[in-house]
Formats: sequence, structure tokens, C-alpha cells
Amino acid sequence: MTPCRGDSGQAFPIYITVVAGLLFLAFAYLAVGQAAANRSDAQTAADAAALAAALETRDELAGAWVDKVLDPDEWLPIFNGSAPGIGSACWRAHELAALNDATAACQPDGLLAYQVETTTNKTVGDSIVPGTEGQRSTETARAVIEPRCVFTLPGEDAGDEVLPILSCDGEDWELDPEDLTDLPDPEDLFDVHLAD
Repeated sequence: MTPCRGDSGQAFPIYITVVAGLLFLAFAYLAVGQAAANRSDAQTAADAAALAAALETRDELAGAWVDKVLDPDEWLPIFNGSAPGIGSACWRAHELAALNDATAACQPDGLLAYQVETTTNKTVGDSIVPGTEGQRSTETARAVIEPRCVFTLPGEDAGDEVLPILSCDGEDWELDPEDLTDLPDPEDLFDVHLAD
């Protein structure tokens, strides 16, 4: 009596096909993960670069305000972002992008904002997706400087020795022209944040 041949040999090709498909999916997910990580690096570099440029400008504006603290007529232009000698701080954006292994294209967006686009120096790397190994990720960020303070200039009869009360997010600074040792810090005068 001859033994019956079953389907026992049929499972092996199916097994090989399933394993090959799973390996392909695993490599595809790896390629997607590599691209996502590279994009994340580009976004981190863009955010840091835009914030660095804005913080540099904030510090310069705060320094200009301290220089003109006894001349309240000069305060408003400074809080609006205009002060003599203050130029673009895009050089800080380039520095921070380089620290994050990226290059930056930066431009001021008005007096109180910076728009930065960064491109990673690192490529996506080898993957199963043809033509992607040399691609770099590019992302953008915009940082904004917002004045935190409001003030009302004293009337003409108040005299030169009276400085306005500077109200910064609910905290009042009563400035004494004879004792200017306790002045607001840059972060008290201006807020810096990323914007959409």
C-alpha cells in the first residue's frame, strides 16, 4: 500500500513569501523612521536658530532701553523694535544651525521676528526606497519678539526727573532716576516665542 501524499510540502513557499514580505515591511518602516528622524532634526535646528536670532535682538533692544532709560521719549521706538545700532541677528541663527548639524537661511520678518529655514547636513541614508539616500530634510520656523510692557508718558508739568511707571505683564516698575540699580531684565521687557 502506497502512502498518500498530502499538502505538507506546500507550506514552505508560503512561509518564505510571508517572511520576505515582513522583511520588506520592516525595511520600509525603517526608511520612514529614518526620514522622520531627519525631519525632526531639521525642525529642531530651525526652532533653535530662529529663537537664537530673536533672543539676540531682544537682548540688544533691552540694552538700548537701559541706555535710554532716562529719556522716556525714546522708549516707544525701542519697544517697537527700532533702536540705533541694532541690525539683523541672523548670524546667531547660522551659529545655532551649525551646532545642530544644519545650514540656515535666515531673514528678519519685520523688526520683531525672524524667519529661518534649515537644511540638515546629514542625509536620510541608505534605505530600500531608491533615490532617497542623498536627500536632506528642510524645515522652517518663525520666532517673534513681543514687548511685555506698557507705559504712559508723564505730562509736561511733571518735569524731567519723573519717569513713567513701566507695567510689564502686571508687574509695575517705578523707576527712580536717582537709583537705577533695580531695572527689569530683558525677559521682563520682551517675550520671545515660536509662532506658526
